[in-house]
Amino acid sequence: MSSEERTNLAAIVEGNRKIRLEHRDIPTLGTNDVLISISSVGICGSDLKYWAYGKCGRFSLNGKSMVIGHEAAGVVTSVGSGVKHLKIGDRVTIEPGVPCKSCEICQGGRYNLCKKMRFCATPPVDGNLCNYYVHDADFCYKIPDNITTEEAAMLEPLSVAVYACERANIGLGQSIVIFGAGPIGILCGLVAKNSGASNICIVDIDEGRLAFAKSLGAANKTYFATLEASKDPSKVADDILEILGSDLGAHSSLECSGADSSLATGIHVTRPGGSVILVGRGSLSPSIPIVLAATKEVDIKGVFRYANNYPQSISLVSSGAIDVSKLITHRFTLQESEKAFEVAADSRQRAIKVMINC
Repeated sequence: MSSEERTNLAAIVEGNRKIRLEHRDIPTLGTNDVLISISSVGICGSDLKYWAYGKCGRFSLNGKSMVIGHEAAGVVTSVGSGVKHLKIGDRVTIEPGVPCKSCEICQGGRYNLCKKMRFCATPPVDGNLCNYYVHDADFCYKIPDNITTEEAAMLEPLSVAVYACERANIGLGQSIVIFGAGPIGILCGLVAKNSGASNICIVDIDEGRLAFAKSLGAANKTYFATLEASKDPSKVADDILEILGSDLGAHSSLECSGADSSLATGIHVTRPGGSVILVGRGSLSPSIPIVLAATKEVDIKGVFRYANNYPQSISLVSSGAIDVSKLITHRFTLQESEKAFEVAADSRQRAIKVMINC
């Protein structure tokens, strides 16, 4: 089928809790690009923020519209003249960030921190919840036959978890506390377990999510946190440590909820010499016991997306070490995108990962 005969339906957000479906031109290929027929796209928490509010953290639509979606996989339909490792018909997962590749940070391997990063569905860059999408071939990975395109779309959030656990240096026999039983928190638990952690406690304000996380094997212990904002984080930490069964504290705490109180609690719950990993995004100036962190020599480490982790994520799924398909609770078509976002945003629907199949 020629590009003129193809239909490229795209899901557009403007920050008003609506999805507008719009036909767009088939994007043109650069020398090192591939054109991908999108098969599956997962809905991320950041997608929901752009959909509802038009902004996520420091990034904003500024009154403009944007194609949403960045957790995607599909089939290569055209390749640029410089592409050697992919061919038409290859099924690929898409790493959504494309850095400049030439700056000092990129060449040092931490390309996720590149100041010129262009990240899919982060203003002003359009996302990939559409029929056809062009992406730099260097950030498209061929997937094995035993990985479905839905599972391939899940490799993006899994890579966040792999990178977070890498930053935490999780190893054999460690005790870990994870704040937040959403998709990222659950995946962090599964990766931590696969990395050898033997004692994992996951914390959330939703008992249903805690039960789901435990049923998947993401934790062997859970702590139901209430919404008592006035409760002293050190007292909450004491409760968690009692459940964890460790007087010293956790080797690492992974904050995946975006709640400032969880970050403060994480510092209290972490043992001397341990680390607190900021995976979620809370306020820009959280109130935390920084002197306590210093005297305990607790390392506070940021996580911004991932770098060099897609091959590991592919291996984890392909080998059967982690079954990401179990996190997918709802499925919709591209034409049902608005309903998909409404379900993902409605806590009553008990959604973990909503998948849109194009």
